[in-house]
Amino acid sequence: MLSAAELDARAELVEELARWAIDRIPTRPADDEISTKTSDADWVTEPDLAVERHVREAVQERFPDDRIVGEEFGATDAEGAAATWYVDPVDGTTNYVHGLPWSSFSCAVLDDEGAAVGAVADPYRREVLSAVRGRGARRNGETIRCAAAESLVGGIFLTELTMQWVWNGLPELMGRLSDAGCVTRIMGSNALSLASVGAGRALATLIGEFGPVDCHAGTLIAQESGAQVRFEGKSVICAAPGVVDELLELVRGARNGR
Repeated sequence: MLSAAELDARAELVEELARWAIDRIPTRPADDEISTKTSDADWVTEPDLAVERHVREAVQERFPDDRIVGEEFGATDAEGAAATWYVDPVDGTTNYVHGLPWSSFSCAVLDDEGAAVGAVADPYRREVLSAVRGRGARRNGETIRCAAAESLVGGIFLTELTMQWVWNGLPELMGRLSDAGCVTRIMGSNALSLASVGAGRALATLIGEFGPVDCHAGTLIAQESGAQVRFEGKSVICAAPGVVDELLELVRGARNGR
């Protein structure tokens, strides 16, 4: 496990990188900066690549023995590293290439105890949602807490597709949430949706398939804000404590047809 001093040093760099990303990610990439990867629906942009290169260079300069796992360039070979960095330079690239202002920069540091530091930067709001394990969550340096609601009624539930695919049970769950008086939003950035629970903007988020590069930071922020974190198979659920049991009952019922 990282010592307090080691944690402080990495938290400082994570914050620096998140602030840097806000200033370096334009509101929309130029047409000649956009291309695709594994399919015509799998976008990548030059800002994605440039931001991840910068993060890798900064981490390797300050913490050369740490491992790095990135969305665009994969994992470095650093066996036995004390810490592993997970970075998604632009999470929500489909939104980004179309100019829809809901995408984010996500960076997390893990040690052998799990997620230790995380930040999700929103370049459109110019805010950094961040957390350090055991020290709470913050928005631009100010402490944040998850929602204090005791019911799903009137609240917002965020979820995300897996790429362009609907995960098992989602249509049924949306119907059940509607009957419970809760609205569903599918926004397009795993990291930002998870972190939004920490900011108190949504009662809960369910990500159908947890991905380390775009989920570790947001999940830590939600947890450090006081939200409950539950794993259901490949899925992760972050929810305000007062609604987690009600939500889990709806999720399990939707998936099992009960």
